[in-house]
Amino acid sequence: MFELKRITSAGIATALQKAERYRLLNEPSAAESICLDVLAVEPDNQAALVQLALARSDQFGGDLAGAVERAREPLTRVVDPYKRAYYGGIVCERRAKASLRAASPASAAIAYDWLRRAMDLYEEAERLRPAGHDEALLRWNTCARIIERHGLTADDEERFEPAIGE
Repeated sequence: MFELKRITSAGIATALQKAERYRLLNEPSAAESICLDVLAVEPDNQAALVQLALARSDQFGGDLAGAVERAREPLTRVVDPYKRAYYGGIVCERRAKASLRAASPASAAIAYDWLRRAMDLYEEAERLRPAGHDEALLRWNTCARIIERHGLTADDEERFEPAIGE
C-alpha cells in the first residue's frame, strides 16, 4: 500500500513531545503512530516504548480483545524494571476502568481482578522506586479507592441480581 516516510534522528525529541501532546489532546491513535515512527528509527527508545504503551491503553474501549497485550508489548522492551512495573500497572488500571464503563453483568468482578493486578505491579514498582518517587503509592491508593467506592469483589455473583419482570 503506502511506503511510510521515515523521520530523522534529529527529529525524535520533537516527535516524542508531539506524541505526549496528542495523548493530552485525547488523540491517542496519532500519538501511537508517532511512537511507531520513532521506534522505526530507534527501536529501543525507552520514552517511545512507554508512550506507545500509554497511547494504546488510552484507546481501551468497547472491543478489548487483544488490547491489553498490544498495550503491554512495548513494556517488555523497557529496560528499567521500575518503569516496566509502574507502567504495567497503569495498563491494568486502565483495563479495569474500561471494564467498569462497560457495565456488563461480570464487569465489576473483571474490574476488581484488573485493579488487583495493577496494585500488585504498583507494589513491585514501590519496592524498586528511586528515592522520592511516590507515584506507585499514589496509583495503588487510587485503585484501592475505586474498589471501595464501587464495592468491588473478586466474585461478583453474590451481588448479581437478574432483572425479573413484574
